[in-house]
Amino acid sequence: MKPIQLISPADGTVYAERMPLPPAVAENAVARARAAQREWAARPLDDRIALVRAGVAQLTAMQDRIARDLAGQMGRPIRFGAGEMGGVNARTDYMAEIAAETLAPKVIEDSDAFRRLIAREPLGVVFVIAPWNYPYLTAINTIVPALIAGNSVVLKHASQTLLAGEHLAKAFHAAGIPEDVFQNIVLDHATTESLIASRAFDFVNFTGSVSGGRTIERAAAGTFTPLGLELGGKDPGYVRADANLDAAVDTLMDGAMFNSGQCCCGIERIYVHDSLYDAFVEKAVAWVNALKLGDPNDPETTLGPMAHVRFAQLVRDQTADAVAQGARPLIDPANFPADDGGAYLAPQVLVDVDHSMRVMREESFGPVVGIMKVSSDDEAIELMNDSPYGLTASIWTEDADRAAEIGARIETGTVFMNRADYLDPALCWTGCKDTGRGGSLSYLGYLSVTRAKSYHMKKV
Repeated sequence: MKPIQLISPADGTVYAERMPLPPAVAENAVARARAAQREWAARPLDDRIALVRAGVAQLTAMQDRIARDLAGQMGRPIRFGAGEMGGVNARTDYMAEIAAETLAPKVIEDSDAFRRLIAREPLGVVFVIAPWNYPYLTAINTIVPALIAGNSVVLKHASQTLLAGEHLAKAFHAAGIPEDVFQNIVLDHATTESLIASRAFDFVNFTGSVSGGRTIERAAAGTFTPLGLELGGKDPGYVRADANLDAAVDTLMDGAMFNSGQCCCGIERIYVHDSLYDAFVEKAVAWVNALKLGDPNDPETTLGPMAHVRFAQLVRDQTADAVAQGARPLIDPANFPADDGGAYLAPQVLVDVDHSMRVMREESFGPVVGIMKVSSDDEAIELMNDSPYGLTASIWTEDADRAAEIGARIETGTVFMNRADYLDPALCWTGCKDTGRGGSLSYLGYLSVTRAKSYHMKKV
């Protein structure tokens, strides 16, 4: 077996290297997780909640180290490196607060003749395959409810963020969660697929590419293992004529460029009413030109490198194809001298774009956004729906009723009004079409990691 190397996009060096587990060792790890799960599930719910919260507290205490490692592993500027911890804590707190009510048996009848109820039971061993772009937030979405509900968890983190999984394991184990109940393991693709195909897990959650999701589905075929899949996205923003222009520019451009555009629900295409179009574009260009591309370890950097050279090349190719088809780039790369043709990529705003261009239809997952002029809500809705993806959509207007009407016609998992690129833990995080299936967070997040069990007891 070959070692898995984590190449830092910051300087191209090997930041970490780990050997994947041999298949037999991986199988043994999962067997230990299964053996430990029953005792974990037998613990009082309050104990499990307290231990999970203590684990997150331990993780939060490591945030300075986490920020440094994120800069080295995937290029996030160190000034933003600890930002995930706020979301980790908010999501943990909410899921902990609703656990007792959500997991409590639903009593249908308790009379002299019958006791009928529906209980929720943990599935068993939950397998989390986490992505590199938000390595803590995305993992926590499933890890926290899974553990609280009484499951054991096996985590496989992305090769680009190998250390994130290790930090999570260290934090949870320091808090007192048994080592076999929460395990971080390093696997290659073949062993991962083999474990899934052998029905080693009772639930698999994967966040990643559409092609990765298809691979997971193929591996699980015939096992009846439930899957949660959050895959690609091409999230739109729509600026109506009555929008607050400055707020729309600030939020949508931040949604397009933050984390070098490497956000699951980042804004990748924007449709602006023709009455605001010119002003929006002018302000958007000024907003982007104020960014500083550079070394993620520099506190002044606001835009770091993309996580890998090949990710940056995909964005370059999409942009070049669009320009060849008539799109106009409005950002002069000379304003971003750190662009090295590799992982460091200058941001770009494109106009004169249309949906024949890859950059407006394929996921970019980088610091590029196309802006189109529209003349009506109907035109904007048609364009927003003209996509194989459906994760979030951001509507900018002062009319909440109209936003709700538009939202009802958009094929998406979440409708935002006057905000973007945000997860509310009280709301289900889900998508449609090629974005995947299933949902996390909210009370529905617990339904993914538990199963219903009915009791029909007749009193004689």
